Amino acid sequence: MPEAIAEAESQTSPPEPGEIELTVIVPARNEEDCLGVCLQSLVAQSDEFFQLGRDWELLVVDDGSTDRTRAIAGGFAGVTVLSPAKLEKGWTGKANACWTAAQRARGRWLLFTDADTIHEAGNLRRAIHEAEKYNVGVLSYSPKQLVSGLWQRALMPLVFCELALAYPPEKVSNPELRIAAANGQFLLASREAYKTLGGHASVKGEILEDVELAFLAKRRKVGLRFRYAADALSTRMYRTTGAMIEGWTKNLALLFGNCLILAMWRILDIFLLVGLPLLAWEYWGYGVARVPLFTAGWLLTLVWLRNLWRFYARVAKSNFPALECAISPLALPLFAALLYRSWFQNRVLHRVGWKGRTYPV
Repeated sequence: MPEAIAEAESQTSPPEPGEIELTVIVPARNEEDCLGVCLQSLVAQSDEFFQLGRDWELLVVDDGSTDRTRAIAGGFAGVTVLSPAKLEKGWTGKANACWTAAQRARGRWLLFTDADTIHEAGNLRRAIHEAEKYNVGVLSYSPKQLVSGLWQRALMPLVFCELALAYPPEKVSNPELRIAAANGQFLLASREAYKTLGGHASVKGEILEDVELAFLAKRRKVGLRFRYAADALSTRMYRTTGAMIEGWTKNLALLFGNCLILAMWRILDIFLLVGLPLLAWEYWGYGVARVPLFTAGWLLTLVWLRNLWRFYARVAKSNFPALECAISPLALPLFAALLYRSWFQNRVLHRVGWKGRTYPV
């Protein structure tokens, strides 16, 4: 199968740009556990009015996979499998893969989406219509997050509530404000806007290439829209706890400039959520004989309840279900540790690892 695909690629002449409506680009490196579901959700969007191969194309870039990623992609009719250009110094693997596919894309619109995404029916056409409606050159969605296991369920709401507070979608989408963000799991750009930004070549060494492209979109005024889009797609970012720890170690310090301060606030949350009720209980115990201390116990209980309400009001901004939000305090020590670990890797060691590769930062 891989030999046949390679032969087909070598016989395909470079297409003319702008011939079709959309090119979907999926960079994939060792994604055998999720790529099939992703491609199934994409291929299923082909219909008589939006036909794969006629109105849009689907390119998968096999970025040096050592598992069955390439074979899985080649098993879908209408999917073109590419190999990326040689990874040169100063490039990240994802930027290199995306840039390789963009060079041969024919679509008026380019959609970069990750191999761990699952797309809702009609998502592709609706996204193009949304970008045209709001007259933006770049549209990015934050997907619904699918989680499993205790630590993913507890940690992910903590991370995503901080993201929602640091990058409010309404502010990101406001052209008058400098704040910018995008999610590389779904990043749609018109061909003209992508060219204006310089494509992935302009962010070739950036670990968070999606956020950097968003900043470029703001600076070069091509129009940027960003929103939470559970109606459009979902994703399971991490299959294991180890992958989750590696992923957030790579990203947290880059997403939050105040990484250590944020870690200290989360440690304070631990003391407030756990320490206040214990202290209140102690004062209540003494209060049987001493009325003033009994009053102090009540006051400490009220302060704890107020802090509990504040904490959950904050976590609710993560868009996670109530159960995951409810157990999120369990992951506060892990979140604080990851913030510190990310700061140390990025600011002290100046290197991060991801999927078997090490990048300088």
